[in-house]
Amino acid sequence: MAAEFELTDEMREAIGVESEPWPVELTTTSIRAFARGVGYTDRRYYDEEAARGAGLDTLPAPPCYLGTPVWIPGESDPTFSGPRRSGPAVKHGLTGLLDGGTEVVYERPLKAGDRLFVTSKISDLEVKESKGLGKMLVVTSEQTFTEQDTGDVVMRTFAQAIYY
Repeated sequence: MAAEFELTDEMREAIGVESEPWPVELTTTSIRAFARGVGYTDRRYYDEEAARGAGLDTLPAPPCYLGTPVWIPGESDPTFSGPRRSGPAVKHGLTGLLDGGTEVVYERPLKAGDRLFVTSKISDLEVKESKGLGKMLVVTSEQTFTEQDTGDVVMRTFAQAIYY
């Protein structure tokens, strides 16, 4: 538990710095695997004929499925497949971590065949105090997903990580 914690100029310099784009794909296999993994049983997520019967041209992405980062040997994070470093790091020295939640804003439905790029940036840093955890650093980040071919934004995520 941190009794004292303050934002530094070095931490503030990370705000707004956008990462390099990273490829993300939605395939029929990845959509089926995600749907199965979270227990969705709607046939539209598994069967292209069922999807077409529902007025879709291919498998739709299930809720909360944002695609799979493309694995690039030597450059990808071994756990999450995205880039080893997605932007400037905030060196804070706090060891505890809580998920503060994620909001997803879609510009259009996602579907099999989508090839996207994702960029991320830290959009805000805030110090808060908890009676139980002491001083906490709330890091708000934003990810923007664009179509690889057109550059059109298809969705954004806003997430918070709470370090204590």
